[in-house]
Amino acid sequence: MDKLPYWAAMLPAVNAGLNGLAGIMLVVGYWLIKRGQRTAHARTMIAAFFTSILFLGCYLAYHFALHAYTGEPGKRFGHKGTAIGIVYLLILVTHVILAAAVPVLASITLFRAWKQDWARHRRIALITFPIWVYVSVTGVIIYVMLYHWPGSDV
Repeated sequence: MDKLPYWAAMLPAVNAGLNGLAGIMLVVGYWLIKRGQRTAHARTMIAAFFTSILFLGCYLAYHFALHAYTGEPGKRFGHKGTAIGIVYLLILVTHVILAAAVPVLASITLFRAWKQDWARHRRIALITFPIWVYVSVTGVIIYVMLYHWPGSDV
């Protein structure tokens, strides 16, 4: 990883920050709609959506740079075969599977709000919200485990 330029080496922390920010905005957006503040809710959820898009762009840029500069497809967690390694793998697998669904679910949810199809918006939001929050939170957890967990510098 020493071969990575500074801008690329900083992207995992940027990505974790964007994931955390999106997660906070999602929870705030939920809180706002529960209090009947529709306009603030809409703005917050749109901001969460664009934050997630920015995350995706930075994530792809990081992995492209990582492969281009090091030949590596990703950073490995240095605790293979241990209990924490199994926990990491479970978090990672569920995160990746659900992360693939978020862009589709979020787009449908926002589209239905834009069309003011409130009944269908609410129905899909009940599915989208917990998945999107889970993906945002586990994204930060994965970052911490990969880059800050003792012994993870393998």
